[in-house]
Amino acid sequence: MERFERKIMMKPVSIAVATLLVGGVGLVAPVHAETLSEALVSAYQSNPTLQARRLLGRATDELVPQALSGWRPTVTLEGSAGYEKINYDLKTYTDKTLSPLSAGVTVQQNIFQGFRTVAAVDQAEANVAAERAALKSVEQTVLLDVVTAYFTLIRDQAVLDLNKNNEEVLQRQLEAAQDRFRVGEITRTDVAQAESRLAAAVASRIAAEGTLATTRANYEKVVGHTPKQLETPRLEVKLPQTMEDAVDVARRSNPDITSAEYTWDAAKASIRDARGQLLPTVNAKAAVSWDQGSSVEDLDTTSVGASLVVSMPLYEGGATYSAIRDAKHRAGQRRVQVDEQRDTVIEKVSSTWQSLESAKARVTSYGSQIDAATIALDGVKREAQVGSRTTLDVLDAEQELLQARVNLAGAQRDTAVYTYQLLAAIGQMTADTLALNTPLHDPQRHYDDVRGQWLGGNAWADRDAALGQDKDITDDVTQENISIDSGSVR
Repeated sequence: MERFERKIMMKPVSIAVATLLVGGVGLVAPVHAETLSEALVSAYQSNPTLQARRLLGRATDELVPQALSGWRPTVTLEGSAGYEKINYDLKTYTDKTLSPLSAGVTVQQNIFQGFRTVAAVDQAEANVAAERAALKSVEQTVLLDVVTAYFTLIRDQAVLDLNKNNEEVLQRQLEAAQDRFRVGEITRTDVAQAESRLAAAVASRIAAEGTLATTRANYEKVVGHTPKQLETPRLEVKLPQTMEDAVDVARRSNPDITSAEYTWDAAKASIRDARGQLLPTVNAKAAVSWDQGSSVEDLDTTSVGASLVVSMPLYEGGATYSAIRDAKHRAGQRRVQVDEQRDTVIEKVSSTWQSLESAKARVTSYGSQIDAATIALDGVKREAQVGSRTTLDVLDAEQELLQARVNLAGAQRDTAVYTYQLLAAIGQMTADTLALNTPLHDPQRHYDDVRGQWLGGNAWADRDAALGQDKDITDDVTQENISIDSGSVR
C-alpha cells in the first residue's frame, strides 16, 4: 500500500473539560494529579488486551520462517538394530543368527515446487502485515477506552460534586423555609415543597455516587490501576479541516482497512499456492548409509547415492481443482470485505464528525443557558424576598441551573470523547502520533530476529511461554517505531 503523502490541513480542537461546569462547585486538581498522558502510558504498557495482541503478532511472525523452510534442505538420520535367526534346510541342517545394524543420513533439497514456496512466503508476509495493522487497531481501541474512561470519570465526579452542592443548598433552604414558616411568612405547603426537593436531591446524590463507583471500576480495568485525582486536561488535538478531508485520511490510514487489504493479498497468494499443486516438482536427494550383518554375518556395506526426482501430478481426483476454486471464492470474500470495511470506516468518520459538531454546539448552548439561569435564579430569589415569587419558583430556578450544569458536564465529556473517536477513525490514535512519553512497541525487531532463523528457539518465545514465572512481557519496546504503511514487511 502506498504511503500517505498528501498534506491534509488540520485544525486544532481545544478540549477543556469541566472548566465551565464547576460553577460554584470547583474542581481543583492537586499538584500530583494524574494526567491523561500518564493514564494512556499506563494502559499502553500494561493493558492485557494489548499485550495479548502483541503476543499474537509474534506468533504470526513465525509464519514467514515456516514458509521459507520450503527453500531449505531437510536432513534425516536413520538407524536400526535387530536380531534375526535363519534356518537353512540343506543336506545338513544349519542355524545362523544375525544381529544386523544400519545407519544412514539422507539430505533432500527442494528445487522446484510449482512456485508454491514463493506463494507461501508472500501469503505469510501479507498475514504478518495484516496482523500488524490489526495490532494498531487494538492499540487505538485500548487508548480510546482510556480516554473515554478518563473523561467519563471527570464528568461523573463533577456531577457528584454538583449534586452534593445542590443538596447542601436545598438543606439550607429547607432550614430557612422552616424558620419563615414558624414566623408565619410562608405556608406549610412551601415547607413541604422544600422537603420534597431535598429528598430528590439526596436520591440524585446517591445515584451519582453509584455511577461514579462504576466509572472508577471501569477506569481501573482499562488503565490498570485505581484512579487518582485526575487533572482536567487542556489539549490541542489536530483534526482535518473538513469531513471530506477526514474521510480521505481514513481511507488511507485506518488500520482496519489496511488489515483487510493485506488479508486480501494473502488470499490471492493462496490461489497461487493451490495452483502450484498442478505443476511438477523437482527434488535433489543424497544419501549415505552403512549396514552390518543384514544378510551375511560380519559383512559391512557402505553405500553413497544421489538422485534427482521429478514428479508430475496427472489426476488428483478433482481435489486440487476444488482447492483452487475454494481459494478463489475466499479471495473474493476478502475483496468484498475490504469494501465493507472501507464503507464502515467512512460511516464512522461521518457519524463521529456530526456527533462532535453537535457536542460542541451543545457546550456553547449550555454555557449560555447557565449564564441566563444564574441571572434568573438571582432575580427569582430577590422577588421571593418581597413576596412576588413563591418558594416553588425558587426551587424550580435552582433545579434548572443544576440541570444546565449537569448537561454541560455531559456535553464537554462528549466533545472530548468524540474528538478522540474521530482521531481513531482516521488512524491517528496511537502512542506514536499522540507522542506519549514511553518506549514504543516495535514488532519489526522480533520479525527480523526469527525470519532468517534456521533452527533453535529464542528468548522471546521462552519468555512469552513462561507467563507464570515472568509476567513482564512488555520489555520488547524500543524508541524506534516501524510503520506498516509502507505496504511491505522488511
